[in-house]
Amino acid sequence: MRTLVLNAGYEPLAVISDRRALVLVMNQKAAIVAADADHPVTGSTTSYDRPSVIILTRYVRIPHARLVPVSRRGVLRRDGNHCAYCGRHATTIDHVQPRSRGGRDSWENLVACCLACNNTKSDRTPQEMGWRLRFAPKAPHGASWVVRGIERPQSEWGEYLVAA
Repeated sequence: MRTLVLNAGYEPLAVISDRRALVLVMNQKAAIVAADADHPVTGSTTSYDRPSVIILTRYVRIPHARLVPVSRRGVLRRDGNHCAYCGRHATTIDHVQPRSRGGRDSWENLVACCLACNNTKSDRTPQEMGWRLRFAPKAPHGASWVVRGIERPQSEWGEYLVAA
């Protein structure tokens, strides 16, 4: 099981194991906000509700601008696995400005692309091909991109991820 960790200001911070969450609660560094009473954790003398969401008792200062690292999986996820040129299912990524022409590996220069469009485009720009991007690529933001594990949320996490 996984547990969502909230900062003292209810900002999502991380997703950790339920065992680690229980240790934080027992050491009074966190409090349980939501628990799974149907699957308790039993010890030798007592039983505890399995934490689903915990909140830290002290505010943890985090860097203001947590940047999301560029990755193939991230680009595909950002674009919904749809080709930026034709809209079909995408399995590859493409540099809008080809690397051979100085294009960088950045959120603004990478798009999801189907294999056919990627092979046809080769090392040319969309303008040279007479193609248009279906959207302007940009860096993703929000807790669902910064906090690992939130992409597969549990039902109990919903109200804590609304503002994220």
